[in-house]
Amino acid sequence: MHIAETPCRRPTVLQYAAMLLTPLPLGLGLRYVRAGRHQFLVSFISWVSLLGVGLGVAALITILSVMNGFEGELRSRLLALTAHATLPAAADGSQLAALAARARNQPGVIAAQAFVELQGLVSAGAELAGFTLRGLGAGGAEADATLRSAMREGTLEALLPGSRRIVLGRALAVQLGVAPGDTVTVLLPRTGDGGALEPRIGSFTLAGTFEIGLADHDAVLAVAAFDDVVALAGEQAPAGLRLFFADPFAAPQLASRVAAALGVSGASDWTVEHAAYFRAIRLEKTMMTVILLLIVAVAAFNIVASLVMVVTEKSGDIAILRTLGLSRADVVGAFLVQGTVIGWAGVVAGVGLGVALARNAGAVAAGLERLFGFTIFDAEVFYLTTIPSELRLADVVFVAGAALTLTLLATVYPARRAAATAPAEALRYE
Repeated sequence: MHIAETPCRRPTVLQYAAMLLTPLPLGLGLRYVRAGRHQFLVSFISWVSLLGVGLGVAALITILSVMNGFEGELRSRLLALTAHATLPAAADGSQLAALAARARNQPGVIAAQAFVELQGLVSAGAELAGFTLRGLGAGGAEADATLRSAMREGTLEALLPGSRRIVLGRALAVQLGVAPGDTVTVLLPRTGDGGALEPRIGSFTLAGTFEIGLADHDAVLAVAAFDDVVALAGEQAPAGLRLFFADPFAAPQLASRVAAALGVSGASDWTVEHAAYFRAIRLEKTMMTVILLLIVAVAAFNIVASLVMVVTEKSGDIAILRTLGLSRADVVGAFLVQGTVIGWAGVVAGVGLGVALARNAGAVAAGLERLFGFTIFDAEVFYLTTIPSELRLADVVFVAGAALTLTLLATVYPARRAAATAPAEALRYE
């Protein structure tokens, strides 16, 4: 009886070289990643873990980018009518003009403008509302550019000294029921020399309205010429200089330098005046980061489960390898490789998906609106009609690093458990 020999496929030269050059823990870990047919449950859990890590990373990058976009939008709207820094000074027109001229010669300053600001009441007919009246002096095109761009009706050029004209926030004008050309009455509560209340009352003609999308401005702010406001409120009104810098983010450093050069104390900048807004945004971003990292943590627990199952099933193989001289460190390394490959593959996929979504958040949102027939931001309710997004490299690096760390930590316990396998006990039941 002749038995046919089964041909044996010999490894190629490249396969021999790969086996010789690949460290045993790395090769063993990569082999365990490719689960066989009889390890369907392990393979399924591994894929679920990879998918969970990827979705968690993508969601975190996308949401942080959208929150960055909202923060940038808020910052631009705040700076639309807010100076980069302010310096207090007496409401003396000639003195403030000379101080503004000196400020414009300081490094980094692109505009300096005299201002006076008071709280009061404004009325039109039977309507009455509290408001902030801001008188602005000449400061150059840079100082007026943002306000001019926010004008909905009328022009800033109408605010000439002595014209008794005023520009209201659009929401405030709607509340009072006035339109350009109408007359409004302004009441400024002032205290006389004897401590008695001596209100100042004057009338202004509405020259136009502005809108920037913030209730703190559109519903309470009014702008008039500096000389007109000082003539009504008196020279004891709180006044000063509004400074504008080439780099708004350098305001905290430049404001103190300019104040020292001008011999003025009490400088303030926009990061201090609006700190509550950005503190709230930072808190929201922190809480959102912690919540979404829990998704990655849950996926990491799945990696732990899959590796524990592999350790249990491969206990006999581990015992044989240990008897052949494989060290505990090599066993730990093999299972660290397996878990790390699963987790880091999910992180890479999540980063790619998250970056793509963050770069196209507006287009994705618009597509979902068309597909399902709904509107995320109704133009009649919200100032924003699209989802802003600002992708930052620092956020991507942080999210990827946090996810990689979580997935790496998830492999420590199964790897140590595998290294603790006693060869004699494991082979007893083989």
